[in-house]
Amino acid sequence: MAQGKDSRPAVAGGQGDGNKVRRSLKTRHVSMIALGGCIGTGLFMTSGSTIAQAGPGGGLVAYLAMGIMVYFLMTSLGELATNLPISGSFAAYNARYVDPALGFAMGWDYWLNWTISGAVDISTAALLIQFWLPDTPGWIWSLIVLVAIFLINALTVSAFGETEFWLSLIKVATIIVFLVIGFAMIFGIMFHPAAGLANFTYKDAPFVGGVPAIMSVFLIAGYSFQGTEVVGVTAGESEDPGRAVPKAINDVFWRILLFYILSIFVIAALIPYTSPNLLGASDGDIAMSPFTLVFQRAGLASAASVMNAVVLTSILSAVNTGAYASSRMLYGLAKDHYAPGIFARTTKRGIPMAALVATVCMSLATFATSIFGQGFYLLLVTATGLTGFIAWIGIALSHYRFRRAFTLQGHKVSELKYHAKLFPLGPILALVLCLVVIAGQGIGGVSTGDWKQVAMTYSSLVLFVILYFGYKIKNHTKIIHLADIDVTATQAETEPQVQAGAGAEADR
Repeated sequence: MAQGKDSRPAVAGGQGDGNKVRRSLKTRHVSMIALGGCIGTGLFMTSGSTIAQAGPGGGLVAYLAMGIMVYFLMTSLGELATNLPISGSFAAYNARYVDPALGFAMGWDYWLNWTISGAVDISTAALLIQFWLPDTPGWIWSLIVLVAIFLINALTVSAFGETEFWLSLIKVATIIVFLVIGFAMIFGIMFHPAAGLANFTYKDAPFVGGVPAIMSVFLIAGYSFQGTEVVGVTAGESEDPGRAVPKAINDVFWRILLFYILSIFVIAALIPYTSPNLLGASDGDIAMSPFTLVFQRAGLASAASVMNAVVLTSILSAVNTGAYASSRMLYGLAKDHYAPGIFARTTKRGIPMAALVATVCMSLATFATSIFGQGFYLLLVTATGLTGFIAWIGIALSHYRFRRAFTLQGHKVSELKYHAKLFPLGPILALVLCLVVIAGQGIGGVSTGDWKQVAMTYSSLVLFVILYFGYKIKNHTKIIHLADIDVTATQAETEPQVQAGAGAEADR
């Protein structure tokens, strides 16, 4: 992508003419993708470890802080995505509003992250299925899951949206049931005696380990929220991004925040932070999931099996979302000439098939390394550990520069279809907190002198730096001056082009 005002990223839209995706995601799809995107194994599996490490109060503070930060990130992304709704999303924004080299590095780093994460998720899905069928080989189930997700994404974008809608709905329904039962146990409604809030004053509670412990669980809480940024990717295929994206951010995120905070509160109130079972949640044992423990305490004998099924839907949702987000990111890279042109081609139904095939093949190759080379597989997984936080930094930085350029060039904020609140506090706060979390990743290794662990922890950051400076040196790019940033969008870039046929409006 060039740096001048006349340079515009290729637009998503149209009729699927061989190089365009189709706007077929309904508002309810986008809303549920935003809602379910970050409700996954981070909440169902590892949320208990935050309480175990920092106490009930520390866990709540960590999730509240990360939730507020991600809210500001989402509003920043919402402003960018409604002004310029394209596939490639924040990688394209990085190139357009900051530096083409940043867009190149961000796009490829994010694509690699999702493809490797997909391999991890299909491996986990196989383990969960073996909960019921322990005598079957896991690789068969992993392959079945991968093929199923490929077929869903290869049909139409609405097939992806519909699948994600129902998978997310299962997760939301589970959390609602969990909260109802949990509060009934806390206050003694139908469950006697009342559990109360004794765990918040048990031993060293509510805060265990002080500020260092809270800082350490920021990482866990932050990972739990990763995936929310996918709503920005969906803007390029939303029927009405100007309506769908703001609705997803304004109406849905607060529900996510409430789900997380209330769920952590219930877990903290019903399970002491000293419980060895709670500590076991960080090891990924479904029998030790804090949700399972609460359901079992309520007398639901089949809790382990039910939660195993729910976590399986979360994994399937993660693989489904990953295949979609990574294929669209590769498509966006190709449209902006950061990847081979073949990845910019689409089918008649608007599916970037070459990009999808490459994504699935990369996930399959990564999964194969887990069978034949465990050490290399773990290295790949570690190498993408910080990618989500790096992407968030890119979003915050792009929004900050976009808004400054927008006003500098004589535009008024009222011209925007959606504008983030509390600018510039929002993107600056998100930027600082992401940097703090990234810096905090290596504290444990530095304190123990485990420099190998430190190197592995920051390998994703090193990869990103190599991509950034490699492209920058080769192409002699510079950070774009605010006065030269193209803050406008053409009608073709923003006009919703409904492809769902008659009755689409009513189905939103």
